[in-house]
Amino acid sequence: MPSLETLAVHASLAALPPGTPSSPPIVTASAWTQPDLETLDAALGDAAQGFVYARNAAPTQAAFEAALTALEAGAGAAAYASGMAALHGALQQALAGAPPKLVVAAELYGATQTLVKQLAAQQGLALRRVNIRDLAEVEAALQAAPAGGVLLCEALSNPLCHVADLPALIALARAAGARTVVDATFATPYLLQPLTLGADFVAHSATKYIGGHGDVLAGVVVAAQAADAAALRQARATLGSNLSPFDAYLALRGLRTLPLRVREQNRNAHGLAAWLAAHPRVAAVHYSGLPSSADHAVAARILRPGCFGAMLAFDLAGAGRAEVFTFMQRLQVIQRLATLGDVATLASYPAIASHRALTPEQRAALGIGDGCVRISAGIEALADLTADLAQALAA
Repeated sequence: MPSLETLAVHASLAALPPGTPSSPPIVTASAWTQPDLETLDAALGDAAQGFVYARNAAPTQAAFEAALTALEAGAGAAAYASGMAALHGALQQALAGAPPKLVVAAELYGATQTLVKQLAAQQGLALRRVNIRDLAEVEAALQAAPAGGVLLCEALSNPLCHVADLPALIALARAAGARTVVDATFATPYLLQPLTLGADFVAHSATKYIGGHGDVLAGVVVAAQAADAAALRQARATLGSNLSPFDAYLALRGLRTLPLRVREQNRNAHGLAAWLAAHPRVAAVHYSGLPSSADHAVAARILRPGCFGAMLAFDLAGAGRAEVFTFMQRLQVIQRLATLGDVATLASYPAIASHRALTPEQRAALGIGDGCVRISAGIEALADLTADLAQALAA
């Protein structure tokens, strides 16, 4: 089996027919001709037999799906127009035929919180929110009536970067007859591959690390079973939530350098976390790479050796909205953007960005205080980043 680094470069090319360019091309056609009606009939019944209509399947998107399938060691994938569309697709397929119960981590991206709430209301689901790091609480929720259902969590949580003990969680879900959906956007396939641990679905906002350059909006789901992957693509074709060929091309271009970028971003995140932990204006740093982190042991056990993620968060001591605004306004190298995974280092304020839909009380219950700042480490020189933080914190 080739290494992840090799797969990132070559996996998409393996999905292309012989004689194609060395870089996956952008194919913008909306429909394809077939030599005869028998071939057309076969292709309309199974996209693997050929391309017919772009809403069903298309070459550039198929190459992207093949690459993610290889990197996640899955059975098939479906690409979507955004990460949220991808997560919606994964949840709908996981819930298909399952008992109407959804057990979710309490600490999730704000838009995901909204999504699961809407799904529960629309589909009459029993929605149970749990502290994903409390295995006893998760087990009790999974075992509660109705038995089975779906477990949803983030591999590394947004924004506090808590590490889910995926092997243990997946085992609990399996024992309860539940399916598992993992949002691995923060982790990327470079840090871990949830399907190899027994998860049923892994979802990514490919807008982030997979695309990696802040110029694409995309999502993808990889399934452990081929039947699930085919059902995902069929449902996507019905809804029309497809990824465009140009965005698939950009995501593929970024994917081919994913291991190099994420390796450097991890290195910078670790350096920033250590630097911030020693600063007098910082009350706490949320990063599993620090030995003092409650997640350090789990992270060291399940993530790629020496890597703890390129995301971190920290709490400004005694700070509220005004103090955080002042700090962030003073940043010069680090960009103030409500996203992550770019080659540039980005700072975000969860209270007004990723978790603005939550009340202050709800955020506080999750440990997201008014002084919390989230950092997505880029690939710049670490010395330049710490110098920028130093001058911004000096005010």
